[in-house]
Amino acid sequence: MKDSARPRKPVLLLDVVGMTPALLEHMPNLRAIATEGFRAELGTVFPAVTCPVQSSLLTGRHPGEHGIVGNGWYFRDIGEVFFWRQHNGLVQGEKVWQAARELAPDHRTSNICWWYAMGMDTDETVTPRPIYHADGRKSPDCYTRPAELRDELTAEFGTFPLFNYWGPTASLASSRWIADATRHVMSTRNSDLTMAYVPHLDYDLQRHGPDSPQAARAAREVDGVLEPLLRHAREQGVSVVALSEYGITPVDRPVDVNRALRGEGLLNVHTQAGMEYLDPWSSRAFAVADHQVAHVYVNDPGDLRRTREVVSALPGVDEVLDSEGKARYGIAHQRAGDLVAIAEPNAWFTYYYWLDDERAPDFATHVEIHRKPGYDPAELFMDPRDRWVRLRAAAAVARKKIGLRYRMNVVPLDPTPVRGSHGRLPDRPRDGPVLLCSDPALARQRYHATEVKDLLLRLSGLDRAVAAN
Repeated sequence: MKDSARPRKPVLLLDVVGMTPALLEHMPNLRAIATEGFRAELGTVFPAVTCPVQSSLLTGRHPGEHGIVGNGWYFRDIGEVFFWRQHNGLVQGEKVWQAARELAPDHRTSNICWWYAMGMDTDETVTPRPIYHADGRKSPDCYTRPAELRDELTAEFGTFPLFNYWGPTASLASSRWIADATRHVMSTRNSDLTMAYVPHLDYDLQRHGPDSPQAARAAREVDGVLEPLLRHAREQGVSVVALSEYGITPVDRPVDVNRALRGEGLLNVHTQAGMEYLDPWSSRAFAVADHQVAHVYVNDPGDLRRTREVVSALPGVDEVLDSEGKARYGIAHQRAGDLVAIAEPNAWFTYYYWLDDERAPDFATHVEIHRKPGYDPAELFMDPRDRWVRLRAAAAVARKKIGLRYRMNVVPLDPTPVRGSHGRLPDRPRDGPVLLCSDPALARQRYHATEVKDLLLRLSGLDRAVAAN
C-alpha cells in the first residue's frame, strides 16, 4: 500500500438536518464554508428520511443494499413494527471509518448523535439514551462509549436535554448541547473524523413549513449555535463538510392509508381496555407510514393487486411501487414493503388505523416513538383543541421532578397542524439537500449521497484509488 498523494488531515462532518439552498440565505456561518471551498447539490436516496440517508452517506450504498429502508419497518421475522432502532448491526455494508482503518489502522472516528450509534465500532460514541425506570418513568440521559465520556460531557454541559430533542418542547437546546459536545470531543480526543448530527431545523420546518418566518428564524438560530464549532475547526486546520439528508417541503394533506385499508377489510385490529391496536399478524395488508413514504406489507400475494388499487386510489398518493419500481428507486430489500407508496408533494402519510378517536390507543396522545407503528409528526405539537393542555403538561412536569409517575398526554389526534414533510425525492434542487465543503480541491457541481463516503476518505488523505496503485 502506497501513501495517498494528499496529506492526512482531520475532517468534521456536520449533518445539518433540513438545510437547503433556500435556507442557506439565512445561515452566513455555514455559507462561509463554501466561500472558502465549494457548494454542491447533493443528490439524496429514496426514501429521503433520516436513517436511510445517513446509512447511505456512511456506507456509499443505496437502501436496497444497506437494508435501512426507513426510520422503521415491519420486522417480518418477529411480526412487529419497530421505529428508531439503535443498533448499528442493522446497517449492512462497510462504513466509512472501517474503510479508513483498512488504509490507516490508526484512524480515529468520533460520532456525536448520528443514528444507529449503539454497537457502532467508532472510537467515541455519544447518542441520546433515556433512563427507563422500573415504574415507567423516563429520564433524560445519553449513552457514550467510552462510558466515562458521559460523565465528562454531563459535568461540562449538563444532562443531555432529551425533551428538547423531540416532542412538543423540541428546541435549539438539544442542538446547542450537541455542538458544544462536538467541540469538546474535537478538543480532547484527536479524532481524524468527527461526525455530528444537528437536528434543530427539522422542528419548525415540520411545524410551520419551510417557507415560514419560523423556518428562517430556526436557520439563523442553528447557524449561530454552530459558529463556535466552525471557528474551532478553522483554527485547528480541520476540513469541514456540512450537508443535509433532505429538504422539507410544504404540506397540507394528510393521507390516512391504514384507515383506507381497514375500510376495505384488509387491516385488522384487536381491542384491549376499549383501545384498538394494529394486528399485523392477522391483517391481510397494512402500511408503515414514514413521512411521505408508506411501506405496505401484504401477507398474501393474492391480495397485492387489490391492495395496490386501494392505495393508488387515495387522494394524495402519487405512485405505488411494485418489485420493479422498488428496484428502480434503489429500495429493493426484503425489509421493504411488498408495495411502497409515495405521497404527492403536498401530502404525507399518517399511521392512524382507528376509525373513532375514542378507540385510539393511549400512546397516540403521547410522545411514544417506539410504540407507534409509524412516524407521527403530530408529536411536535400540544393539542390546540385542548384548552387545558399546557396546564396538564405543567402538572406532569411537576410530578416528574418530584419522582412521581406522570402522563404527558398532550399530542393531538388531528394531523392538520403539520406544515412540512419529506421522504419523496426532491422535485427541484432548491428544495433538496446541499453539501458544503471547505476544501476547493474536490469541488464539483453535484455529489450523490452514495459518493460522500469516498469524499470523506479523500479529504482525510486516504484515497483508495491511490493506495491501490
